[in-house]
Amino acid sequence: MSREMIQPGSTIGIIGGGQLGKMMALAAKEAGFRIIVLDPTPNCPCAQVADDQVIAAYDDEAALRQLGARCDVITYEFENIDYETLKKTAESAHVPQGAELIRVTQNRIYEKDAVTKAGVRVAPYKVVQNEADLKAAVAEIGYPCILKTARGGYDGKGQVTLRDEKSLTETRPLLVHGACVLEKMIDFAKELSVIITRNEAGETSLFPVVENIHHDHILHKTIAPARVDGAVQEEVQQIALQVAESLNLVGTLAVEMFLEADGTIYVNELAPRPHNSGHYSIEACSISQFGQHIRAICNWPLRKVELLKPAVMVNLLGQHLEKAVGQIPYQPEWSVHIYGKKEAKYQRKMGHITVLTDEIEETLLSLEKSGVWQDVQKRSEAAVND
Repeated sequence: MSREMIQPGSTIGIIGGGQLGKMMALAAKEAGFRIIVLDPTPNCPCAQVADDQVIAAYDDEAALRQLGARCDVITYEFENIDYETLKKTAESAHVPQGAELIRVTQNRIYEKDAVTKAGVRVAPYKVVQNEADLKAAVAEIGYPCILKTARGGYDGKGQVTLRDEKSLTETRPLLVHGACVLEKMIDFAKELSVIITRNEAGETSLFPVVENIHHDHILHKTIAPARVDGAVQEEVQQIALQVAESLNLVGTLAVEMFLEADGTIYVNELAPRPHNSGHYSIEACSISQFGQHIRAICNWPLRKVELLKPAVMVNLLGQHLEKAVGQIPYQPEWSVHIYGKKEAKYQRKMGHITVLTDEIEETLLSLEKSGVWQDVQKRSEAAVND
C-alpha cells in the first residue's frame, strides 16, 4: 500500500518542552528523526534530547512560523497553545493534528459539547458566567458539585468543590477568571482511561484500559490493565472510538472516564496528546504511546498494541524525588524515569516509576512499603478518618 509518509531523517517540531515532549523526542530519535522543540525555558526536558531549541512563547507567531519552516511535521505535547496562532501556523506548515482539536480540548465548554455530540455520556453540567448563573446552576444540579474554569485548569488548578452554600464564597476567583462549568460530582467506583491513536490514513489503535488513582487532583498511580471486567473494558474502548471518530482524530487522544458502581460510565476529560496515564506503555506494551504517536503524525502504519505484562506506574512529585533516588539500590524491578526539570518543587511532576508484575496487589503493597509516598498515604488515612 502506497502512502504519503514522513521519512526517517526528517525533522519533527514539538511545541512544548516538558516531559511528554522529551519522551516523544526519545521515541522519534529511535526511528531516526531530528527534533526541534519550541519552549520558553532554555534546556527544558525536551531540549536535553533534541537537536535544537527555539526559545520562545507558545503564542509567538513569528517563532512558530520559524519552527514550521525548519520542520517537516509539527506536533505538540499539551493543549494550552493559542488556537489562532496554531491555526495560522498550520496554513504554511504540516500540522497533521490540526488546530481544531486544540480549540475543543482547551475549553471545557466546547469539550463537553463535542463529547455529547459524539453520543457519549458526560456528568450533568451547566455553563456559568457569573454568580447569578452559579446560584441557578447549583439549584438545578445540587450539592456536591464542582466548579471548573472553562480554560486553563490542570492537576486540580482552576476548580473548587462545592459541598454546601458556605463554599460558594470560594468560587469568586474562578468567576473573575471567566466562563466556568458547574458539574455534578460523580460518586465513582473507579477512574479509568484509555489512549487511542489514529494516523492520517485512518488506521486506529487502542491501548489497554487502565485504572487511575488521584490524590489532590494529581494522578498518583496507574494500574494496567484496569481491575474491571471485560464488558466494561469493551464499553470504554467503544466510547473512545466514538469520540475519536467524531473529532476526526489524527495523533493521540487520552479519554478519562468515571465508572459508577452500577456500571454507568461518564467521560470526564480529553487530552489530545500522550498522557500521564499511558507512561506504563514504555515498558509494558509492544509499543509505547510515544512511539505510536510518532508513527501516527508521520502517517506510518500503526503497530498492534499488546500488553506484554501487567504494570503499575507511580508518579514522582517534587517531595518524592530524593527518597525515590535513595531507593534505587534496593529496587531492581523499578524502571526509573527522571524528567530533568531544574527544580524539584512540591507537587510538581519530576518523574515516574513503572513496575512490571504478575501480582498487582503485592506490587501495590511493596510500593507503599518503600516509604517514598508516605505523604500520600498520610493524606489518604486522614481523608478516611474524616
